[in-house]
Amino acid sequence: AWNDFPPEATELPQVGDANRLDLEAIVSLAPDLVVAWVDGNSRSQLERLSDLGIPVFWLAPRTFGDIARAVEDLALLTGQPAVGKARAESFREGIDRLESRYAGAQPVRVFYQIWDQPLMTVNREELISKAITLCGGINVFGTLSRLVPRISTEAVLAANPEAIVTAGQAGNDQWLEAWTQFPELAAVAAGNLFLEPPDLLARPTLRMLDGTRHLCQTLEQARANL
Repeated sequence: AWNDFPPEATELPQVGDANRLDLEAIVSLAPDLVVAWVDGNSRSQLERLSDLGIPVFWLAPRTFGDIARAVEDLALLTGQPAVGKARAESFREGIDRLESRYAGAQPVRVFYQIWDQPLMTVNREELISKAITLCGGINVFGTLSRLVPRISTEAVLAANPEAIVTAGQAGNDQWLEAWTQFPELAAVAAGNLFLEPPDLLARPTLRMLDGTRHLCQTLEQARANL
């Protein structure tokens, strides 16, 4: 339901979202393959599609390498293995260059906010956190057990991040503005409140290379402000 890239994707029929699928609509389209997201789509609904004889290919990208392999796998399944291999290799090379560039960067303690009510973040297993690490950041909530944990304002104050980052959906700048009521936070004192392009960083696709590059530039600015 949220696919908007490439632009042609907006013209495709909508058959649900991450929480619920319209099985009748999917079956009526007679797909050759359904690509599913392990951490988001309803497993019971997708198993129902499998029971109906529709092949389901599950994706669970947790690393940059997973993204590259998923591209290669999908290209193979759609009959374009050479295209997939080339794009995956370009992605790997881009990530390697970023990793080399920021390997010795001064660490920056980062709180990445993905929601405000309830207040939510990501742990170190989530791909966004791996981007933070690659850029020389330290996820202050990385050791929490849940992939997307709920936290409290008090926990953020105790962690005292040097940078607060969120994705740039409409209105999310208000999330950052809310933290300015706590001038004792290192991130607030340094002016390190940042809005990142959401489609580039929050979606595990090849465009995450661009999102990670942008995040690395953001954390460079954060270092300069400290």
